[in-house]
Parts: sequence; structure tokens; C-alpha cells
Amino acid sequence: MKNSDILKYRRRFDIKLPDRQWPDKKIEAAPAWCSVDLRDGNQALAIPMNVEQKLKLFKTLVEIGFKEIEVGFPAASETEYNFIRRIIDENLVPDDVSLQVLTQSREHLIRKTFEALKGCKNAIVHLYNSTSALQRKVTFKMSREEIIEIARTGATLVKRLADEAEKSGTRVRMEYSPESFSDTELDFALEICEAVKDIWKPTPQNKLIVNLPETVQYNQPNVYADQIEWICRNISDRDCVEISLHTHNDRGTGVASTELGILAGADRVEGTLFGNGERTGNLDIVTVALNMYAEGVDPKLDFTNLPKIRAVYEECTGMKVPPRQPYAGDLVFTAFSGSHQDAIKKGMDMMRKDGIKEWEVPYLLIDPTDIGCSYEAIIRINSQSGKGGVAYILQNDFGFDIPQAMRQQVGDYVNGVADKLGKELQPNEIFEIFADEFARRESPVKLESYKIDTDDNKPDDDPNRVFISAKLRVNGEEKILSATGNGPINALVMAFASNGMKDFKLVDYRSHAIGKGSATKSAAYICLESQTDGRKVWGVGVDSNIESAGLKGLVCAYDRMRK
Repeated sequence: MKNSDILKYRRRFDIKLPDRQWPDKKIEAAPAWCSVDLRDGNQALAIPMNVEQKLKLFKTLVEIGFKEIEVGFPAASETEYNFIRRIIDENLVPDDVSLQVLTQSREHLIRKTFEALKGCKNAIVHLYNSTSALQRKVTFKMSREEIIEIARTGATLVKRLADEAEKSGTRVRMEYSPESFSDTELDFALEICEAVKDIWKPTPQNKLIVNLPETVQYNQPNVYADQIEWICRNISDRDCVEISLHTHNDRGTGVASTELGILAGADRVEGTLFGNGERTGNLDIVTVALNMYAEGVDPKLDFTNLPKIRAVYEECTGMKVPPRQPYAGDLVFTAFSGSHQDAIKKGMDMMRKDGIKEWEVPYLLIDPTDIGCSYEAIIRINSQSGKGGVAYILQNDFGFDIPQAMRQQVGDYVNGVADKLGKELQPNEIFEIFADEFARRESPVKLESYKIDTDDNKPDDDPNRVFISAKLRVNGEEKILSATGNGPINALVMAFASNGMKDFKLVDYRSHAIGKGSATKSAAYICLESQTDGRKVWGVGVDSNIESAGLKGLVCAYDRMRK
């Protein structure tokens, strides 16, 4: 970009609304939702959906809970028309779902639209024409009065055909969009909406949907909110009108525009799954709905199996959900950073330990399981990860509750392997690296066998005293060690000492059970401190016998000290 290029651009609007109310409001209830996936989303695809694909996506939208679904532009193509006829003729539309159809304000298109709706129980006819000063000047070369007349003519025909349809059992609601509302003078937008409303004569029981589209995001989200609040304040018969939003994402702020628009008084929201749509896309309804959910507001849409919804969306549209798409992407609940992993693990541990019901886990906005995602994907390991992440994987996936004092050593080792390999490590790889280094070591020291007997010479006041005989292989040489001690682990330590091999002191020993029932094993964690250089080295032993687990852990730690 050249500095001089910026002179081509200007701020479109400065709304004078000094007493605006929306900044002090909160979203406390869900709006009415309308999915436009099958129309706006579909027309943005390089290869539009066929009838079968549209049918599959339609059924999914119904399952999610959409009560209003814009199913197409029936006058635009035979595919659109045939799809609408199929879902009506095959009685695939639930009684509480309204089919919305779009039409320009042109007679032959309006008539074709009503033909497509024959037999439909509940319909919304969505009439539009463009109103912005730019469109009036460049595209249509028409005055304000001429643009209003286009809207009036279309509205009159729609009203007449709607009245006729009512006689044959089709309930018709009407929607009007001043297309490019976001770039239309507010006084003119109000004037044309009032003109349409005068023809349709809505009531509180049969409201007119006034849709105010941010067809192109010319303005910042706060400006759009001001525009919405201004219309809400100034339109007549407000109780007879349902103010609807239809935002796009040219500035990357479609969600912000919608959320601020709701605060500004809007009653209804149009959008698509994952933001599919023209150019940078439509509003992502999933994000707005789950943002509400994250604040304890029922969105009235069911995303409890979001991965399934995503799979249907990708199959039908051919589009891919980006890995960092809010809520739905592969990586949105994933932490690679060591500090983040540690905080997440502590949060999850605290909730389990204390039985906390309110979600309180750092870095995770909502519980992934609420939308059908598993905890397995939360923490993933690469060279940037830390001790907490590795410990989480080993505990969550494999049952190893690594002692806090040991986690740094394990984390450093696993992350070092990840750095050397230059890749992310999968859980099974993490376990194998951990087990090979900390639990399965057999060189230079290996415990081949041992025998424990009661010490016949033990004093009466020391009932735990035992005798051990252990066969070890040290640097390929077989050694038999024996001694007595206060328990098996102490006895083996004394055996090392009696053979001149004790250059350490045992500083920590912990154990816990892994598994349940007959498959239960013991995991023992032993820490030795070198008397030569002060290093602390951990080893792990796993066995169905708790004594054997401890002895294996001791030998493993001794072996690691000599590597």
C-alpha cells in the first residue's frame, strides 16, 4: 500500500445518537434465528449444492432447532425450485418450521416464488431491492422516489398473492430488506420501510419482518448498532415490526455487529453455519449462539453434537471449517503452550477434586463435552509444551499420576524428543517415550529376579523387617545382592550399600493404583539423589504386585542415574 492510496477512502457515516442505549445493555435472551445456509450460503459456493445435498443440510438445520430456514431463491434456477417443491410435496417440513424464500421486487420473479410455495403450511416471502446511494447512482441510476416505487410495486403484489395463498391454507409472513442498508441514509431507509409497511399493514399478531442487512461491512460494528437503534426508535408501530439483522464479514466483525445489533434492539438474526457466504462470508450463527451459551443464556439452538453438524456441513457444501474457527475448529480447545497446559490441568483437577459445578478452567471458554468434543484433544504436545501438558496426557489417557516434583523431569525429556523430531507427539508416542526412559530401562542396570523372605532374626518391635536376595545385571555382569531392611525397598537399598553400589540416597517414594478390578496394577515412583553431584533422578515401576512395582522403580532410577 502507498500512503497516497488512503486518500481514496472515507468514513461512510457518523451517526448522531448521543443518548444511545445499547452500550449499557446485556444479551439476556436468544433472538429468533433464521438460517440462510441454503440460499445465501449456497449461492456463494463455486459448485452449488444439488437437491440431495440441500435436503441433507435442511434436515440437519431442523434438528439443530431452526424454526425459520431460507431455503432458496426459487425463481433463480430449476434446482432451487425443485428442491422447495420436494420438501413440500414429501411433507418434510415440520409444522413449526417456516420456509423462507427470497425474491427481488420484480413481478415475474414474485409470481414464480409463490408457485414454488403451493402447499406450504408456513412461509416467509422475503422481498428486497437495493437502496444505498451508491447503488442508486451506479447500478440503477434512479432517484429515491423511483427506488421507493419499486418496493411499493413489489410489496403490493406480494400482499395480494399472500392473501390468495392464505385461502388455500398457506400462512404467509412477509419480510422486506432494503438491501445495502448499512450504506443507506437512515432517513431514506426509514422512509422506504414505512412505505412497505403501509401496504402490508402488519399487526402485533402478524408482524412485518424488517431486515436491515449489513450487505457489505462499510462501517465499524458500533456504527451498525447505532443504525439499528435509530431505526428501532423511529419506525412507527414498533410492536408490529420484527427488526432483523443480516450481517456479512467484510471487516471480520460479523459477530460483533450482530451482538451489538441485538443490544441495539434487534429481535431476529439471519446467518449461516460457520459463516459460509459471499466474499468473506455471512454471520456465523454457531459462534453467536455459543457465545450466549458461554454466558448462561439459552441460545435455543442445539449444538450438543457440533462435530456431526460440522461433518454434514463440510460434506454438503464442500467447504472446510478452519482449524481455529471458534468452537468448531480442530484446534480451538487445544493448548500447546506449557503454561497454558499447566493451568488447564490444575483447573480440571480442581473441578474433579472439589466437585465444582460452575465451569472454571483457565483458557477454556466452555466445557468441550457440552458440544460433543472430547477432553483428549485439549492438550497436545510439541517442543513448546511443558510439564503440565505431558503430565495431563499421561494421567488422562494412561492413568499415571506423575508426582509434582517429577513432572519437570518427565516434561523436559518428552519435549526434548519432540524438538529433536520436529513434530507434534501423539498420546501413544508420549506414553512410549515416557515408559522407555522412566519405566522400562534395562541398561546398564537390570533387575532380573528377586526373592523376599521374612527376617527370622527381626526384633519384636520391628515387624516389617525383611530379607531380600536380588539378581541384577550390571553392564552385562551378573550380581547377586542381599541384605535385610525395613521393608522390601529399604532392604534393596541396603543390598546396594553392602555391595559398594550405594552412592545415592532415597528421597521420595509414591505409589498408586492403575486400572480397576482384576486388571489393577501399581505404579511406583522413586526419586534418588546422587551423593556425587546432587542430581535427583526419578524411576517408575509398574507391576500387579505393589512390592515388585517399588523395586522396579528403584532399579530404574538407579539405572537412569548411570546413563
